[in-house]
Amino acid sequence: MKLIVGIDIGNATTESTLAEVNGGDINVLSSGIVKTTGIKGTKENVKGVFASLQKAFQSAGRDMSELSMVRINEAAPVIGDVAMETITETIITESTMIGHNPTTPGGAGIGVGISVLIENIDEKLSGEDVIALISKDIDFQEAARKINEMTAKGVNIRGAVAQKDDAVLINNRLNKKIPIVDEVLYFEKIPVNMLTALEVAEKGKVISMLSNPYGIATLFKLNSEETKMIVPISRALIGNRSAVVIKTPKGDVKSRIIPAGKIHIAGMSKNREIEVDKGAEPIMEALEACFPVSDIWGETGTNAGGMLEKVRIVMAQLTDQDPKNIKIQDLLAVNTFVPKKVKGGIAEEFSMENAIGLAAMVKADRLQMERIALDLQEKLGKKVMVGGVEAEMAIIGALTTPGTNKPLAIIDMGAGSTDASVITRDGRISSCHLAGAGNMVTMLIDKELGLENFDLAEDIKKYPLAKVESLFHIRHEDGSVEFFEETLDPRAFARVIILKEGKMIPLDIDEPIEKIKKVRRDAKEKVFVVNAVRALKKVSPSGNIRDIDHVVLVGGSALDFEVPQMVTDRLSYYGVVAGRGNIRGTEGPRNAVATGLALSYEEGQL
Repeated sequence: MKLIVGIDIGNATTESTLAEVNGGDINVLSSGIVKTTGIKGTKENVKGVFASLQKAFQSAGRDMSELSMVRINEAAPVIGDVAMETITETIITESTMIGHNPTTPGGAGIGVGISVLIENIDEKLSGEDVIALISKDIDFQEAARKINEMTAKGVNIRGAVAQKDDAVLINNRLNKKIPIVDEVLYFEKIPVNMLTALEVAEKGKVISMLSNPYGIATLFKLNSEETKMIVPISRALIGNRSAVVIKTPKGDVKSRIIPAGKIHIAGMSKNREIEVDKGAEPIMEALEACFPVSDIWGETGTNAGGMLEKVRIVMAQLTDQDPKNIKIQDLLAVNTFVPKKVKGGIAEEFSMENAIGLAAMVKADRLQMERIALDLQEKLGKKVMVGGVEAEMAIIGALTTPGTNKPLAIIDMGAGSTDASVITRDGRISSCHLAGAGNMVTMLIDKELGLENFDLAEDIKKYPLAKVESLFHIRHEDGSVEFFEETLDPRAFARVIILKEGKMIPLDIDEPIEKIKKVRRDAKEKVFVVNAVRALKKVSPSGNIRDIDHVVLVGGSALDFEVPQMVTDRLSYYGVVAGRGNIRGTEGPRNAVATGLALSYEEGQL
């Protein structure tokens, strides 16, 4: 009788399976799971391996002195790094102000007139259309009094722009309501005596005139050539509740493409060079054309080049190799949008700019895992060997899911990579490893929502949302309502919350629940669903997904509350039956690789 352990060192977790070998019979006793220490495929993993081992032995009530052998995975993807590359930007020259979106604008409607400081408005402007400019030195009561007085004297004050957060206070005191935009940070940059258009939408709505290039053309009487020039303005204003556009003689708003550099893809038979600013689809098409890929690198001095070189250097340092010997073997490019401050804006304006998300994967060599095995063997005093390729071990583990049989394909969705393998009826296995998984989804959520908080983005990815509509009920993201007998935390009232492990965590971001949900689902679609299709095409014996009948989803990301359904829906298009695995009927989608390592032990390996 021997005790053996299969250990799967993943990007996020280290999982172990303890099994008892009695002749030709292998009986699984227990499992353990801890967070991975260090980057997958490096010596720092040893601490996590020890912790996972201890958990498995404690769970089985056995002593570590009984251990006969450890089998670790041949960790294929070591680094799955991600970067965001902005490929457009909106720039304002001179003093033109484009959109602004304060939380509490005053009034509603559209106003067009000449911009005039409120203290300079007098009877001489009678009959003129005017937009009043109210600096922080003017009290809201004084501003309202002056607007009422000048309106009574025949000055057509069509709207106002205020420096302080006074829009509602001013509007409440007006005899004739006008649209008012406030919270303009760089008020002193607003040009005076210039034609100005201002729009404030009613609560719950967004502007329509100034977010439409033909709407701006109508208000400013622009010709067709001038209308082309203001497209970036209207684009930057989409989704705002309020906006101001000022026409200056020299002012200009333009949207330009930032040279994002080139990516070079070297394949076994073909090479390609592709501009990053062309978008994700051409990059992925070039990648497919070069399959199988031998190396990928970016243009020197660009963000894309820096990101890919960083992956190469970090990997080289961790494995004591020359960076030139490190090969990037897969890339996932994703189109997205990120909020970027508009250059030259006067009210901290932000525009949703086009961006590319990149995930790169470096494949570890077996030699590096042999080093980890030797290091572990010295510390344990027990034999440690590198088992089979990760995806192949995962399929052996997945076959312990009740109701499965050969032929079978698996998709292993982790934190750093998406792996797939297929086993034929006669036991032949083929596999692949692709860049992009849970960490990339988190990055996309973080960047697109402008959070700058990876942990918060991780929670948004993993847990459903709700809106606190009163102190006694919430509305879930699916529209259902849940009532409570005790009052909810007043700090969560009227806010979007994350429902995390029985707790309600308010989100401190000013976005509606619909947008947050859409960003989350789009990120998962772009990474997990796209990679699932990519992976199955590569492992299918014929290259056609329709030739695969059954797919089992395994890995930590298969625990996600919506990813398995999204992947299942997409694969149903190809006539494929897909579902979340349940390893050994007890572990859910986790522990597939560790279980496969334990079950693939053969007599004579000790």
